[in-house]
Amino acid sequence: MFESAELGHKIDKATYDKQVPKLRADLLDAQFDMGELKKYQVIILVNGVNGAGKGETVNLLNSWMDPRHIQTHAFPPPSDEERERPFMWRFWRALPPKGKIGILFGNWYTDPIVNRALKKTKNADLDQSIEEINRFEKMLSDEGALIIKFWMHLSKDAQRKRLKALEKDKDTRWRVTRTDWTHFEMYDKFRAVSEHVLRHTSTGHAPWIVVEGADERYRALTVGRILLEALRKRQKIEQERGWKPRSAAAPLPPATDSRDLINSLDMSLAMSKKKFDKDLEKYQGRLNLLTRDPKFRERSLIVVFEGSDAAGKGGSIRRITGALDARQYQTIPIAAPTEEERAQPYLWRFWRHIPRVGRVSIFDRSWYGRVLVERVEGYCQEGDWMRAYAEINDFEDQLVRNGAIVAKFWLTITAEEQLKRFKEREKTRFKRFKITDEDWRNRKKWDDYEHAVCDMIDRSSTEIAPWILVEANDKYYARIKILKTLCDRLDDALR
Repeated sequence: MFESAELGHKIDKATYDKQVPKLRADLLDAQFDMGELKKYQVIILVNGVNGAGKGETVNLLNSWMDPRHIQTHAFPPPSDEERERPFMWRFWRALPPKGKIGILFGNWYTDPIVNRALKKTKNADLDQSIEEINRFEKMLSDEGALIIKFWMHLSKDAQRKRLKALEKDKDTRWRVTRTDWTHFEMYDKFRAVSEHVLRHTSTGHAPWIVVEGADERYRALTVGRILLEALRKRQKIEQERGWKPRSAAAPLPPATDSRDLINSLDMSLAMSKKKFDKDLEKYQGRLNLLTRDPKFRERSLIVVFEGSDAAGKGGSIRRITGALDARQYQTIPIAAPTEEERAQPYLWRFWRHIPRVGRVSIFDRSWYGRVLVERVEGYCQEGDWMRAYAEINDFEDQLVRNGAIVAKFWLTITAEEQLKRFKEREKTRFKRFKITDEDWRNRKKWDDYEHAVCDMIDRSSTEIAPWILVEANDKYYARIKILKTLCDRLDDALR
């Protein structure tokens, strides 16, 4: 797929000088139109052969458009902090918000290609990376992002000439490193690996555009025109689509067979206060020792709490944190997304709270809001929450493969017990903040929420991150079950 980028395209200076002013003005107009709409972000990936003008292209785009609305990121070798998170973590954090352009230079394609060409990884590893990239880019596209991928290409002879020319000029010789020449000696291997990757990651929603990089004027005009065309096309689509208010909740599909998982739980399970106090001390001590185990320094713990309103999530979280060093954990309460968070892909606000190794993150509600409250209340379309199951499973798979231990608890109570707790909260002065009009409104949709919960458990309880269902009518029983389960999960993972 590189043949057309080795034909020796050239643009003379007069033609270039004539066309650039209009192109720049048109790009600025398109950029401002996108910024005013703020309905999508543009992600520009710049990759390619060393010496093909990747850096020059990035600088050019920043000079041709308003740099205040462009976020440019280059990715050197990962830091210690980045190595302690999933591979995609540092790219997740670099994504631009809606209305902005993000240029990612040295992005998620670099390491898979380089490592395979240098034989640091196997073909199976590369194919797995390709699958993950395709799923990630599909998720970004589904969230509304416009993805434009440029591959700057040079033939082997053109790359040799380019590197020598840069090396000969005292002002540019710093751009050529020993690594560049080492990679040049492996040109054929890099080409084969790159072509394989491009062929399998050029999709309808994120196609590759291969640009010949030998002539800088041809390269600049080509990139500018393609970017302008993509921006105009997307803007036209958005204008024709219009922006209608969210519809009411999408009709729920037939109940899954797992619906009985909730209804068949024994809600009479209980524990005496005396046994609770004894077991609390036992399991808090065990949890403390497990998180101080030397092996835990190579792992991280992510605890997810979901459940019915008033099911006791907060009290359970306090029993966990009571066993931990305050410097070791963070509790993340999840409420309605902020304006900043709404301008990013749905999972963005959770990506940035992923803990380093040796640390614990506890989510009081989580990324499952999309398939629960957003689904039932109609805050997202049916297609959004339906695809969220696969995106969430993929996200948790990346966490686990990076060494995280993911424990997910669903706390359930009966409708009668919830009503009792709601009334108690209203009567108790220091608990009144816990009950809101929204809680009463959600209660009216008990059956819809139960249906959504059963679908969630059926579709997202995996062997690597299973749901633990907690009978929470009795708070003592629920808290001990959670602590014991958490200790067992940690012990199994570490031993």
